[in-house]
Amino acid sequence: MTQTRRLSIVLALNIAMIAGLVIVGLSSHSLGVLAAGGDYAADSVAIILGLAAIYIRDKNGKSMATTYVAAINATFLLLVTGVVSGQAIHRLTSQTPEIQGLQSMIVSIFATVAMVIGALIISGDKAKEDLHMRSVLLDTISDGTSAAAVAVTGGIIYFTHHYYWLDSAVALVISVLIGFTAIKLLTDVSAAIRSNRLKS
Repeated sequence: MTQTRRLSIVLALNIAMIAGLVIVGLSSHSLGVLAAGGDYAADSVAIILGLAAIYIRDKNGKSMATTYVAAINATFLLLVTGVVSGQAIHRLTSQTPEIQGLQSMIVSIFATVAMVIGALIISGDKAKEDLHMRSVLLDTISDGTSAAAVAVTGGIIYFTHHYYWLDSAVALVISVLIGFTAIKLLTDVSAAIRSNRLKS
């Protein structure tokens, strides 16, 4: 399966989940679910740019377009990290609203399954050859793990009717992990750009 085909499928999965995550996040007051929705939206933009970069690369031969798209992807992820971290800290230091655990648990389970499917589609030897494909794979795995954590948190809240602060705590942990992933990706992008300049 070509890179374009794999990215298109993962893009469809992301877009299918964004509306559901945002709607449920707002209605359930779950910052964890909203964080996942914002992350999926950032990933979708990066994938769209990646598809354009792959077209340019394939049309013009060797190109750094996909590497630069990986940098854009990492930048989007850092922005999501900043926004979610700020909101999570605000909630943890003030009054956390009542979270509708059942809604957040159900939508997060669907999101987890969607991202597991996406990771299986993206993974493989070819994914290791391209920084952008690698970034999409890392994003997809991260999204699936985050959604699973939010699902567990939603389940705890639903069955106990307490521990609402867990939602903000999980959102903060997720944002920090996303931030580390973005920084690592930016480091790899910087190394790839330096290597390309030395060759030229």
